[in-house]
This record gives sequence, C-alpha cells and structure tokens, in this order.
Amino acid sequence: MYEEKHNHALLYLIIATVLIGLVIYLRPQLDPGKQRAVAGIRDPLQTEAHGSEQISLDGYDLTFTYLYSYDIEALVISTHNYSGAGIGDKLAPKDLALAWGKVAEYNTQIDFHWSQSNRWYYWKVDSYEEMKKIGSTEEVSLHSANNHLIATDSSVRKAIKRIKTGDHIRLTGYLVNIDGHSGTRTFFWHSSTSRADTGGGSCEVFYVKSVEWLD
Repeated sequence: MYEEKHNHALLYLIIATVLIGLVIYLRPQLDPGKQRAVAGIRDPLQTEAHGSEQISLDGYDLTFTYLYSYDIEALVISTHNYSGAGIGDKLAPKDLALAWGKVAEYNTQIDFHWSQSNRWYYWKVDSYEEMKKIGSTEEVSLHSANNHLIATDSSVRKAIKRIKTGDHIRLTGYLVNIDGHSGTRTFFWHSSTSRADTGGGSCEVFYVKSVEWLD
C-alpha cells in the first residue's frame, strides 16, 4: 500500500513539473497582451551604416549587409510567430507590427483591427470617419510598419520571445540585406529603408542588438 501511494505521488509530481515547465515555455503564446495607446512616441531614427557579417544557418552561408543603424521606440500593435522549416522562419521566428506618432497615440480611439500573416501586416477600421483623428489613412503607412526580427544573440532572442501586444519598447540594431546560398539554392531578404513605402518589400528586416521595455 505504501509503495502504491508513493508511486502515485511521484507520478503526480512529475506531471505537475511538466505542466509548470510547459506553461513557462508557452507563456509568450498564452499571454498575447492587449491593445493600448501611447502618446509622444518619436519617429524611428536611422543612420547610414557600413559593414557586413557572415553566418551559417541550416546549410546556408548568409551575408548580412548593414544598410542603416536603426533605433525605434514603438507601441507593439500586433505580433506573429513563425515556426516553419524554411530559412526565413529560422532567422526571424517572430514579426512585430509597430506603431509610433499619431497611430500609437490614437490606437484605442480609432477602431483599428490589426493582423499579421505570411510575413505581412494588415489593418482595417469599421468607420473611416474616425481616421480624421490622425489626418488620413496615409498616416497609418507613415507611422506603422511590419518588422522581421533577427536576434544578434541568444539573450536578445529570449527577449524578443517575451514581447507582446501593448508593450511600449525600444529596439536598436541594423536594417540589413541578407543574401545567401546553399549549394544551388539561393536566399535573399532585403529590408525597406523608408517608412513611407507600402506593399511588397516594405517590411523592415531588422537585425536586433537590444530590447528595452519603456513602461
């Protein structure tokens, strides 16, 4: 009888330990955050940069060419995780849609519906009349962007995993062009360098050096 109770207690302890570990591991997915507004966020800062870096990943030899150093303070309006087998998903397993300026300030006063999929971000509103609060629909393109985040090291990668919707953060690093090959296979991922562009190629490919939570 004692042995049976002992075995049951040990089994419950093992199950509880596994469940606690699973919750800790999955917390970024289980805690998606919520929308909020933050006023007074400045425009992103970028300064021309030079140099490059070579890495190997998943059989590819990749060259990161620095285009600009990049410093962005922003409100996180949406996040999306990618876990596919492709080189892009392994390089940047998380995208952030970020807002600043008037879009961040009026994010909860305007009925924005933000979403992300297939490495794009999307938005819509129930009433375009509310867009007058920020001036025009063009302000959304000028004051928000989708970012493919590539961590420079394991500590930055862990920090990126923690980021959720509603966070007010500051990210620093480089906008980069990535070119690589694996035998006859090639790969490229080139960053936008303007906040005014839209459509294909308008996302930032962001090689992140630091993550800071501002409030």
